[in-house]
Amino acid sequence: MDFLLKEKVFIVTGGAKGIGEGISRTLAREGAIPVIIGRSKADNDIVLAAIKATQGNAFCIEAELTNPEECRKAVDICVANFGRIDGLVNNAGVNDGVGLSNGNYELFINSIHKNLVHYYLMAHYALPWLIRSKGSIVNIGSKTAETGQGGTSAYAASNGGRNALTREWAVELLPHGIRVNAVIVAECYTPLYDSWIKRFPNPSEKLASITGKIPLEKRMTTADEISNMAIFLLSERSSHTTGQLIHVDGGYVHLDRSIS
Repeated sequence: MDFLLKEKVFIVTGGAKGIGEGISRTLAREGAIPVIIGRSKADNDIVLAAIKATQGNAFCIEAELTNPEECRKAVDICVANFGRIDGLVNNAGVNDGVGLSNGNYELFINSIHKNLVHYYLMAHYALPWLIRSKGSIVNIGSKTAETGQGGTSAYAASNGGRNALTREWAVELLPHGIRVNAVIVAECYTPLYDSWIKRFPNPSEKLASITGKIPLEKRMTTADEISNMAIFLLSERSSHTTGQLIHVDGGYVHLDRSIS
């Protein structure tokens, strides 16, 4: 299917690794131009080279999105280079384990900046250009907002905020024809997930216990599966879909995990 994305410009925060990288690569394969925003120039350069090696096009911006001015700068650089923004994928963030018992005010607030505030700021600064293009916004979220996880209060709160902003923006932006949706991730194997699983005494046993609870095929969701949904929601192929929290999770959140 042609998603009608050729030459369109999409900002992807955290677009150089994990789920963000998958989205960037999929956009490039569809003929779009992913504008990859990440804090690591080395990571940005690697994914940029990989995309260009397959005849795709992309652009990278080095920015620390926990700094509000860096959010503004990233949007300004994108517009200076392309003169347009056709869509925004808010993806950057990390489950940093700031819990109720082991956290404090500073750690909690820093985590909210790391995982939620820049979602708002990137949409705020990109909004005039999204209005011009009647673009779309896709927020990447986590099951933690709905299921809880334990020991990760700040990340869970941030994801609850992402869900709420998705619905709020979908309402606010109706007059502009801007659609806003979220892709909710449960268990997807990324470099960050790999680092987390390796903290356990027996990583392979822990991983098996997790995948065994995923109803559909007892396996992790792939980054490509997340990416495919994100691209659909960015495209006009989903032209009457807005305000939705779409779970690409093998049934993890909503199906009874006791199903054999």
